[in-house]
Amino acid sequence: MPENPDTNTAGTEGHLTRSSLDLDAILASGWADPAQFPLQEYEQAAAFFAQQRRRDAWLMATRQQAAASIEAWTGRVPRDVGSFGLRLNLETSDLDLGIGYPTDRRQAIVETLMAHAAFKGERRTRFATTRLVFAFVCDGIDVDLSVLTEEDFAVACRMLDEVDATMTEPERIAHAWVKHLLRELGRLDDYAAWKLVTYARFCPEFHWVPIREHAHPVG
Repeated sequence: MPENPDTNTAGTEGHLTRSSLDLDAILASGWADPAQFPLQEYEQAAAFFAQQRRRDAWLMATRQQAAASIEAWTGRVPRDVGSFGLRLNLETSDLDLGIGYPTDRRQAIVETLMAHAAFKGERRTRFATTRLVFAFVCDGIDVDLSVLTEEDFAVACRMLDEVDATMTEPERIAHAWVKHLLRELGRLDDYAAWKLVTYARFCPEFHWVPIREHAHPVG
């Protein structure tokens, strides 16, 4: 399995990355347009993006291992529904996988996963549906598993296919750069909201809201 490469990125520890971007304006617009980046800023963002790609082989191997475990536990084939699958991840990003399940097997799949993973909460997806979020660790990486209804999983997969087909690499570079700057500045609420921008843009029918924590998943 590939080793995790050195992940030194833009900015030196203890020093904020120098940027000329108006982050408030970008947040208000809801999208990072690479054409609006000054050339030097875009070059810096592109170098940062290339640095993240050095981890792809290791993360892909870890994702394959995590996916194999999920399939063995549940009999369902997972898909990457997070930032790594969209090539928008940072060095601090975890892995986010998703599976669909028949609604009449909800309790059975919950009981199965409780034997292998921690329950994190229940998140609303659409008006009448939710997804259950579980977490475990694979090769030192935190893995979040979203358990969606089969219909919601199909919608999510269509959204991810559309992102893959239509989001350009310059747009990915710009989005990841803004994400990096927000996190580095400690603007964690803005950072959390920015992580959902791509999903909301390409799949507006989903309702992206914070996890509602429960001691146990509802049956």
